[in-house]
Amino acid sequence: MTQPNDVLPTIDVTEASARLEAADAEGPLLVDVRETYEFETVRANGAIPLPMSEFADRHGELPKDRPLFIICASGSRSQAAAAFLLRNGWKDVANVDGGTTAWERAGLPVNRG
Repeated sequence: MTQPNDVLPTIDVTEASARLEAADAEGPLLVDVRETYEFETVRANGAIPLPMSEFADRHGELPKDRPLFIICASGSRSQAAAAFLLRNGWKDVANVDGGTTAWERAGLPVNRG
């Protein structure tokens, strides 16, 4: 995971997938901030949905005691969501670089439908 100076912490899709695979119940949580129709089409294996349209109202449901990997389609929405969480008391948050598009291109496990 990279974090040069004040830059938003970022994790690449390969490292995120490996950390999720190796984790126990208290390990990282992959949070997908795309809208429901996008999530239902294709999603990274293990992702949980928290659409940006509901994020402001529901972000408090996210645990503060686990690492959070935030993912969207390409990385812009997840950057905004990750930055918001870090500004509001979450300590271990990283944006998944390249999002679901990069995840799928890397041949990592996805679910459809």
